[in-house]
Amino acid sequence: MKVEIYKDKNEGGQAAFNIIKSGIENGAKVLGLATGSTPITLYNAMTSSDLDFSNMTSVNLDEYVGLPFDNDQSYHYFMKDNLFNKKPFKMSYVPDGMAADINAAAKEYDQIIEDNPIDVQILGIGRNGHIGFNEPGSAFDSLTHEVDLTQSTIDANARFFANEDDVPHKAISMGIGSILKSKKILLLAYGEDKADAIKATIEGPVTTDVPASALQNHDDVIFILDEAAASKLSNKY
Repeated sequence: MKVEIYKDKNEGGQAAFNIIKSGIENGAKVLGLATGSTPITLYNAMTSSDLDFSNMTSVNLDEYVGLPFDNDQSYHYFMKDNLFNKKPFKMSYVPDGMAADINAAAKEYDQIIEDNPIDVQILGIGRNGHIGFNEPGSAFDSLTHEVDLTQSTIDANARFFANEDDVPHKAISMGIGSILKSKKILLLAYGEDKADAIKATIEGPVTTDVPASALQNHDDVIFILDEAAASKLSNKY
């Protein structure tokens, strides 16, 4: 486990890009991608670069259940708007939150991950320590599954919707076990509101109460933090 602390999210995004670039230069073919505000500076660095992703495959962490792909709050839409329209990949996979049978769609997504082992996985973190949409209590060996979102996650995501009542209450997400299969993991966190979750993840016990603490069990994890997100860490990194 490695912790890198940067001045702000722009420096952090550039640092994450440099790691991905190095990975591709050393043979990485599959990127695991995340949504939300955290990875936007990384995606900005990717789209402004001359790096070619046309031979790469991407596999996204999660998607809301019940939002059409063309809804501007769906993660399909987010990825196209922030990355794929500017830097197309050979193949881009996002879970199907509109599937008639979500459990079947989850099993199909597990097969996609099996067929496309993730070289570098990008993660954000929720204020309650969730990764993907794996809320507190999620099993560390869980695979892709349907999730009931906690109220804290719904509240955190409400800022992206015109009305809180419009925020979906369910999602389909890679499980923690799915995430831990990735060869390298980059967790990005910016802002003081993530400081408690980061401290619990890095310096606390490994517990399902803090889903991201499972990353302590992975051989190759880099935490890319700004000074505010790192502000409650006890150790010097």
